[in-house]
Amino acid sequence: MLNSKLKKLIIGGCMLVMAGTVIGGCGSSTQTTSNKLIVGTNATFVPFEFKDEKTQDYTGFDIDLIRAIGKRINKDVELKNVAFDALIPALNTHDIDVAASGMTITKARSEKVLFSSPYYENALAVVYKDGANITSLDDLKGKKIAAQLGTTGADLAHKIEGTTVKEFDHSNEALLELQNGGADATVIDLPVAQFYSTKHPDQHIKFMAYPNTKEYLGLAINKDNKDLQEQINKAIADMKADGEFNTLYKKWFNVDAPADMPVVVEFK
Repeated sequence: MLNSKLKKLIIGGCMLVMAGTVIGGCGSSTQTTSNKLIVGTNATFVPFEFKDEKTQDYTGFDIDLIRAIGKRINKDVELKNVAFDALIPALNTHDIDVAASGMTITKARSEKVLFSSPYYENALAVVYKDGANITSLDDLKGKKIAAQLGTTGADLAHKIEGTTVKEFDHSNEALLELQNGGADATVIDLPVAQFYSTKHPDQHIKFMAYPNTKEYLGLAINKDNKDLQEQINKAIADMKADGEFNTLYKKWFNVDAPADMPVVVEFK
């Protein structure tokens, strides 16, 4: 049998080894992500985020914006393609740090995540084929409407009386459903409708702005990461002050960024 003094030495040594292992393990896990910003994006939202047809690289206004922010806060941006309706859950489980995916700042979403300062003033649109006899929202009653899953466009489509709403993972799938005759109209973001109609003149589509749907896009951040929100907001403010934000805005939208965009979206 071991004497009591030797027992104490063995137990003490084991405790020191265990303590060292725990401390070492904690230190290594913190360092791995300190200089990296994991950004989730649903790369189907032209011209905000999409894949270049030739290079298959991520591109778009949101992509340029988050990369510029990454440089200003000394973070290496790593992009992950995530389904739009999975972005907020991915933030909440810390699988991503930021969602840069043309996300509308809403009251319901603001209860789940933090948002950056707004960076784009948006609106919704109804897209339909020429000759569809759609001139107002009343004409959509009882119709089949395609929309992207988890978007404000889908929410509005469900509120139109008597509609059958078909929801898809991507906005281009919703537009394809319209093209193939599976839907009478599509409710999507106005800039997407404008870009699509320009790129596909052969499809003879028309669109009208959805009334009273002014909304703002923001970068979404985990609810507990107030520090990152503050860093991103400072970077956006600095970009607006030194002109980089306007340069990016003109690159993608061919107009100057609006000067009266709010710093915070207020909800009634």
